[in-house]
Amino acid sequence: MAAYVIRRLWQMIPTLAGVILLIFFLFNWVGGDPAQVLAGKISNPEQIANIRKQLGVDQPYWYQLWVFVQQVFTFDFGRSWSTNEEVSRILLTRVGPTLTIMVPVLVIETILAVAFAIMVAYVRGSLTDRAIMVACTTAMSISFLVYIIFAQWLFGFKLGWFPVQGWSESTWRNITHYAPLPVMLAIFVGLAPQLRLYRSFFLEEIHQDYVRTARAKGLTENTVMLKHVLRNALIPILTNVGIYLPGLFVGSFLLEVFFSVPGLGREIVTAVNRSDFPVIKAVTVYLAMLTMTINLLVDVAYKLVDPRVSFK
Repeated sequence: MAAYVIRRLWQMIPTLAGVILLIFFLFNWVGGDPAQVLAGKISNPEQIANIRKQLGVDQPYWYQLWVFVQQVFTFDFGRSWSTNEEVSRILLTRVGPTLTIMVPVLVIETILAVAFAIMVAYVRGSLTDRAIMVACTTAMSISFLVYIIFAQWLFGFKLGWFPVQGWSESTWRNITHYAPLPVMLAIFVGLAPQLRLYRSFFLEEIHQDYVRTARAKGLTENTVMLKHVLRNALIPILTNVGIYLPGLFVGSFLLEVFFSVPGLGREIVTAVNRSDFPVIKAVTVYLAMLTMTINLLVDVAYKLVDPRVSFK
């Protein structure tokens, strides 16, 4: 396994180089002149030239690329164009609220989805199974925005159980006071598609030969489902969780915007609206690095779930 991990880490180097080149190309050629973006419509050539000099975009492209590589590995992207705050500080202070919301969502949603999916697969083909699938399809057909508005109206304004918006400096108060409503809402919305997907994983394993062999040996259905089917179905489930993990940091923008959570998702939306290139570039490159790391961890987790998996 150690050799496999080392080899994968070496493979990340050209991948990361490609990501850096792609981001540099998009923001320097496709994204337009940042000096004109900052200067606005009312500007003059002298002002634009001065801004270009301050940003360093008047330098040759090879030098700008070298500066960008240094920024990636030193975690220093300068300051935000819109707030003049250090980009590194923005990332460090915004990631905490996002994790406070999305980590409980990921853990609880995955556990509930696996538990419900295996129970539905246990009663496959029954009226309960079909009713749950219809309910999941109906839930998936409704926009997430509708759920947010309805939940804020019902639990915030009507019942007064939770605050509709807000965040504080206290982590404990955030977890107990501000986070429960967006967490429960995200779990409720995300449970339907995950339940349908994981149910299909379990049904695919149920029809395998080893399941029929286990039943022929006299094992109970509970033993077959929990000991054999669940363990083999965990491999595609881990793959799905690995794909979902990077989206935690940007996929929560609706929750963070509507619940006024000062997280990374809301910061990305603000940066895009303000054409704040340093923030967008930093988030993009580090999200790519996070995705590569998560893919490696998921591949290693395959071996822990199923010892038969071999690394080549």
